[in-house]
Amino acid sequence: MTGMLDTAIRVRPAEPADGPEIRAVVKRAFGRCREAELVEGLRTDGDLALSLVADIVGLAVVGHVGFSRLAIMREAGEVGALALAPLAVLPGWQRRGVGGALVEHGIAACRRTDAAAIVVLGDPAYYPRFGFSAAAAATLSAPFKGAAFMALELRPGLLAGGGRLRYAPAFGIAAPA
Repeated sequence: MTGMLDTAIRVRPAEPADGPEIRAVVKRAFGRCREAELVEGLRTDGDLALSLVADIVGLAVVGHVGFSRLAIMREAGEVGALALAPLAVLPGWQRRGVGGALVEHGIAACRRTDAAAIVVLGDPAYYPRFGFSAAAAATLSAPFKGAAFMALELRPGLLAGGGRLRYAPAFGIAAPA
């Protein structure tokens, strides 16, 4: 885990009462409402498999990460996976280890599920430190390609079989044909 994380910050599962604070954090982190609406849509649809917050103990939420259900579709059937999106940290708390702690706690929790992999569309300079790589995502058919589209196998060798990704409806992304 990152060494810069303030000891007054804790990472915990999000609770229903955190909704307004999560919306505010995501909106401020991205400077717009689209990502906050995504989190709310995933939650409303029941597709948010894991939602974690970083908070200042007893005061306020300063970060959030969501992992939503994602299907890897193959001829033999679907394989369950997760999409990491979005990761949001209040601007004043960025570059202090909050985002890293959220991602690390999230990956650890995802490893305890039956998910085969996690995919992310994000900064290619940031996510590889957690094990994500564009090479791991290269076998997947998705509307994304390139260095920013990355995957992390939770079950080694599973992504070698490829497949088409089907994101949760809140993303508004059609599955590739």
